[in-house]
This record gives sequence, structure tokens and C-alpha cells, in this order.
Amino acid sequence: MTERTAAVTRETAETETEVTLDLDGDGDATVETGIGFFDHMLDSFATHGLFNLTVRCDGDLGVDDHHTVEDVAITLGEAVAEALGDKRGIRRFADRRVPLDEAVASVVVDVSGRPYVEFDGEFSQESVGGMTSHMAGHFLRSFATNAGLTIHAGVDGENAHHEVEALFKCLARTLDDATRVDERRSDTPSTKDEL
Repeated sequence: MTERTAAVTRETAETETEVTLDLDGDGDATVETGIGFFDHMLDSFATHGLFNLTVRCDGDLGVDDHHTVEDVAITLGEAVAEALGDKRGIRRFADRRVPLDEAVASVVVDVSGRPYVEFDGEFSQESVGGMTSHMAGHFLRSFATNAGLTIHAGVDGENAHHEVEALFKCLARTLDDATRVDERRSDTPSTKDEL
């Protein structure tokens, strides 16, 4: 099997972001964004998706967390798209539900090449560890747009830490399932022969 890896950088007036990704890793992560809770979420994403991931972002955190979270999502999405290449042999579809104490998240993914996100849920507290809670939904949209994914997701709970973390873990598990290579398939999983 060919290596499914990518290295992507993004530089704007607001952030400098570097992401390396191996879809077939073992969950190793090095993450430095300047937002402690966001680092924890990306580390959890790598751990539960079994992705090897390096993320470094120097952003304008003196303004707020928006540009950092958004630009990491964009860059990570681009890395996923690059690592998948022509998507030959992947399973394409997956769905999961992941609990974390009282919270539960659900994610359905289609590695379709057609970005779309439907998100159902609200977060119980405004922020967690320097990250604005609603930025988790924005991360999902920016990530899906740049990875070319259709995602339907939802979260329910009473604690924003648990809600956001369940969402990131669920996204990781679902993406791992959908991008996994099916040994029975050598073509691209579409009647169009491309995604």
C-alpha cells in the first residue's frame, strides 16, 4: 500500500500553520497551537483515529481563538484530502456514536469530495480552557470543506468539555473507519469512478 501522508502549510496575516499527517499511523501526536484545550482535542483526534499528527500554529491569540482554530481546521482538512489522493480502495462511508460520561456525540461521514456539514447540538458552557465552545462546530465545517467530506454530526450533554471532546473523538473514529482501505476493493468507491 502506498503511503497516505501529507505535509501542508498555511500562512496568513493572522496565523502561520503547519500540519503533517499519516492516516495509517499509530496515534502519535505533537500539537502546539497556544490553546491548551484545542491541543488536547487534536491530540485526542490523533489518538482515537490512529493518525500520526503534527500541528504547529502561531496565531493571533491576542485577538481571540477564532483564526487559530479555523486555520488549523483548514490546513488539517487539506492534509486529509492530500493524503487520500484518488481515494482508491477506501470504505468511503462510516458512522459512529461516542459517549463521554453524560455527553454523547454522533458523526456520519461520506468521503464524497462534496463538502457539506449538518450539525445538531449546542454546547453547555461558553468556553473550555481558552477555546470558545462554538468553535468546535466551526472547526467541523472548515475541516469538512477543505477535506471534501459530507458530515452529519450532533452532540448532547451537560458539560462543554465532555461535549466537545466526545465530538472530536467521534470524528476521529468515524474518519478512521471511512478512510480505511477495504482489501476487497481496488477501485474508487463510486459509480462515477471518482470522488
